[in-house]
Amino acid sequence: MLLQSKFFKICLGIICVLLIILLLSKVNFIFKPLYMMFNILIVPITLSGFLYYLMRPIVNFLSKRKVNTMVAILLMYFLLGTGFILFLVMVWPTLETQMNNFTQGAPELVQQFQQQVDELQQNRLVSMFWQNGSSLSTQLSEYLSNGIKAARNYMSGAISLVTNFVIVVATVPIILYYMLKEGDQLPSSVLHIIPRRYRADGKKAIHEIDSALSGFIVGRVIITLLLGVIMFLGFLLIGLPYPLLLALVGTVFNLIPYVGPILGAVPVLIVAFTESASMVLWSLVVIIVAQQVEETLLSPHIYGKKLDIHPLTTVIILLVAGDMGGILGLILAIPVYMVIKIVVVHIYRLFFEEKVEELVEEA
Repeated sequence: MLLQSKFFKICLGIICVLLIILLLSKVNFIFKPLYMMFNILIVPITLSGFLYYLMRPIVNFLSKRKVNTMVAILLMYFLLGTGFILFLVMVWPTLETQMNNFTQGAPELVQQFQQQVDELQQNRLVSMFWQNGSSLSTQLSEYLSNGIKAARNYMSGAISLVTNFVIVVATVPIILYYMLKEGDQLPSSVLHIIPRRYRADGKKAIHEIDSALSGFIVGRVIITLLLGVIMFLGFLLIGLPYPLLLALVGTVFNLIPYVGPILGAVPVLIVAFTESASMVLWSLVVIIVAQQVEETLLSPHIYGKKLDIHPLTTVIILLVAGDMGGILGLILAIPVYMVIKIVVVHIYRLFFEEKVEELVEEA
């Protein structure tokens, strides 16, 4: 009878939650202003959060050396601004040229790809496995053409987002300043809204979230940047077209655990295939060497312990996040999952673990 009663209460609770969700969906116009605000602020807040975890160790180090916190933050702003100016002067012109060349040379790229496929079909060994080779060649070329169109549309959308620069430039320095200056006070502010008897558990959860985000973001960004430099130098060495653009694409994708390196390698291998089969092999060598350097030399010293997330769980999370939020969703998926996981685990241990054990013992 007790089990039935608790089961009935659980079912009633689920029905109430679903009913609330249904009612909220009927008045979704109320939440449109919040949704618009979220869309406007998500990029500045995300960028500020990443910069906060990257700059906080340096600011804390300077503060321990008796440097005023405001002076330390302004010094970091100066270094950040200097790096941005160097990027605009030294990197952006080459990157812009390669992006324009890639956009304008897309039809020629597809044609070269189809020629390479046609030449590959002449090989007797390959022709044994490829039946209806001409239709396959045409189909692959169409897939590549559609992929390039999607990439061009995404790049133009990303460029328009970056050129809508006013919001980012106006808000990121302000948000980042207060994060660096008052970030240590945030746990205390959060703990004030938690009932007194749960504050010890809340403090522990906040510390775990902060440590997890700090380790993931700092380690991932540093490793990804070093990996991008290695790939860029390798692509230059083998003479791969668009080396800076492809290295940048690979760098962005490498922010995504597990599947990122695979996604970043696809455009590299396609461009290499339009050149020659040997270029594909050399590109694979560069990618594999870069990944081995990351796994054996960089990760153990910079990243520390690996993510406590099963690879299958990661893939599922990334598929859902990529469909919902694109590249930004893929980058944010794992940090958000880590925060949710820590909160859910602490809530379960605090409120449900003993009750579940009692139910198991009674059953």
